[in-house]
Amino acid sequence: MSKNLSFIQPLLKPWQTLTALMVVGVIVLGSGADKSIYRNLFSIQPAYAQRITPSDVWQLVYQQLPDLPRENNYISKENGKVAENNTLVSRLITYHIYTKGRAPIYRLDWKLTLADYLGANEIMYDTTYPGHETLRENPIEGDRKAITRLTRSQRNALVQVLVNIFNPSSQNTPPPSPNTTPSPNTSSTPQPPQRGGAELLK
Repeated sequence: MSKNLSFIQPLLKPWQTLTALMVVGVIVLGSGADKSIYRNLFSIQPAYAQRITPSDVWQLVYQQLPDLPRENNYISKENGKVAENNTLVSRLITYHIYTKGRAPIYRLDWKLTLADYLGANEIMYDTTYPGHETLRENPIEGDRKAITRLTRSQRNALVQVLVNIFNPSSQNTPPPSPNTTPSPNTSSTPQPPQRGGAELLK
């Protein structure tokens, strides 16, 4: 009987139970189960790239907004020529999707990206900005100045065009009327009629 108790007693020690759980965790993580989770998480974003590429989008944007600055006078490191296809919008799209990992189908995400350029959101780094490796001069400062010079309506138009291109179904949804305001009373309880309405119309 004493032999049986001496065999069972070590199994009851908390630190041994904890160690066993840690070993099982390491085995599970090493088995590749976590890799499939990471693949599922990070495979969402490339789905957008399969549907439409940034090189296609920037051209469509300039077709619809021809007055947007192109900022495409930078010299290519590879051939020493002007990289005309390396535009402000192409870099903005690359920054948005690939550098920041933001979804291209939501207005709010594009507004966050523009806020980065305006210095009102996240810090932008020279070493990760699109074009820093392919152009002789890093275009980050020029691009930030170009976005800053845009009016609010120009920025809103840019956001709307980008969302429409990446998410064509959004064009079927009419934007809310600026004169429409939500009713402050969401209760289903009937409210007594307000008096003095005729006076307010005078």
